[in-house]
Parts: sequence; structure tokens; C-alpha cells
Amino acid sequence: MMSNTNARGILLMVCSMAAFAIADTLVKLSTSLLSTAQIMFILMGGGFVIFTLVAIIQGNRLLDKRAFAPIMLLRYIGEILGMVGMVTALAKVPLSSVGAITQAVPIVVTVGAVIFLNENVGWRRWCSIVAGFIGVLLIVQPGALDFDVSILWAILALLALSVRDLTTRLIPNDIASASLAAYAMAASLPFTIGWIILNGEPLIPNTINWALTIPMIGLGSIGYLLLIASIRTTEVSVVMPYRYSRIIFLLILGIVVFKEKPDAIMLIGASLIVASGVYMMWRENLAIKN
Repeated sequence: MMSNTNARGILLMVCSMAAFAIADTLVKLSTSLLSTAQIMFILMGGGFVIFTLVAIIQGNRLLDKRAFAPIMLLRYIGEILGMVGMVTALAKVPLSSVGAITQAVPIVVTVGAVIFLNENVGWRRWCSIVAGFIGVLLIVQPGALDFDVSILWAILALLALSVRDLTTRLIPNDIASASLAAYAMAASLPFTIGWIILNGEPLIPNTINWALTIPMIGLGSIGYLLLIASIRTTEVSVVMPYRYSRIIFLLILGIVVFKEKPDAIMLIGASLIVASGVYMMWRENLAIKN
């Protein structure tokens, strides 16, 4: 029988993924009114305020010279490039495709851990990794006659967010999650402001729709906080497979909101990514227990 702690952790994880999926949908809707740079400024600026307040309320340390360590700077670059790729992809690519591709982050992180952190991965997990990459290729379909080069923005998001998650493993555990998030948001602001100025755009244009913007900021931040709460209160091996519920939410929202029609190849690719990720987590959990 499932314990109350595990049930609570799973519920938090599913709610987190639902919040992220709705936030992604609002971002896609906002791309018709705002540029990528403006959306990033609004998201990062709003996130900075929220995470700073959370850190203060929790009594976390915000002023820390380690925020400028090389590994942290690399994480900030991954965060910024990941957001550029994600927002641009959402503007140009079907919601469900972006969601499925970026859910392959754990697979890329595992490969990165083998290459850069000397972690050991057995042949079963390597087979799972290959299956996951096949899933990504099925969605991208690079050899198709109607190949859409815009989907490469989703690939950029996948690679950059993988760098962010991989470097997170090397960051001291005593740096609180809210503080870490606040640092990343603060680091991105000069980049986004400079980008907007170079574009000759206002930071907050008259075309902004606050009915989309406020929930977009709030749900993105709430999703992050729910994700951290889920991981910290429950065994990672129990809750992490449920992060793939985000694909289900995005498929539904893509169909309902944007009238998308995912084809069989895309659905097979998404299924391979989910199956690969869940299997890798299961094998990793077995390795830890043994």
C-alpha cells in the first residue's frame, strides 16, 4: 500500500507538471503579442521577485560569493540559452512537440554524467538512452521533406537545460533551492534587457496582456516550488517518473487550445522518450539499492 508521504509527493509532482504545462501554453499564446526577449524579461523578472521573497521568508542566505563560481556561471548560461530555445520553440513549433523533446533532458543528463562526471552506466541503460534518442529523432524527423528547421530551437532548449541540470549536481547542497533560482533569474536579466534594447523594443509594451502574463509568471514559479517540494519530501525514484505527466498535459492542451493533431510518429517518439526515462530511473534506483 502506498504511504501517505509517497502519495503526497506524487500529487505535488503531477500538480507541478500541470502548472508548467499551463505556463507553457500561456507563453505560446503570448508570443503573438510579445517578442522572445520581452517574454524572457517578464518571466525572469517576475521569477526573481518571487524566488527572492521565498528565500527571505525561508531564512535562506542570498548574499553568497559562491554565486559567482565558474560552475554557477555555466549553469546560468544553460538557463539563459534554455529559455531562449524554449520560448522561441513555443512560438514556432507545436506545443506537444516542444514538450516531448524537452522531456528528454534526463536522458541527455545521463550521457553528460558519463562523459563529464565519470558515472557508470550499464548496457541496459545505454539501450534505454538509445531508445530515447530514437524517440527524439522520430519527433524531429530531420530527413523529412517537410522538415521544419524551427524545431531546432527545441533541440537547443533540450541541450541547454541538460547543461543546467548537469551542473546543478556539482553545486553545494547547502545553497538553498530558492536562492539558486533567484541567482539564475538575476543573472539572466542583464542579458534580456540588453537584447530588448538592441531590438529597439520597450521592456513592457502596450500590447502586453496581463490576463496571460500574471498567471504565466505565477504558474511557472509555483510549478518550480511544487517540484522542489515533491523531490525533498519523497524518494526521488518514486516521484520522478511522474514528471513525464507533463507530456500528457501538453498533448491535451495542444489539441484543445491550438487544435494540434499529433501524428502517429510523434506519439511513438514521445512514448519512447517516456519509456526510456522511466526505465532509466528504475534501473538507477536498483543500482543504488544494490
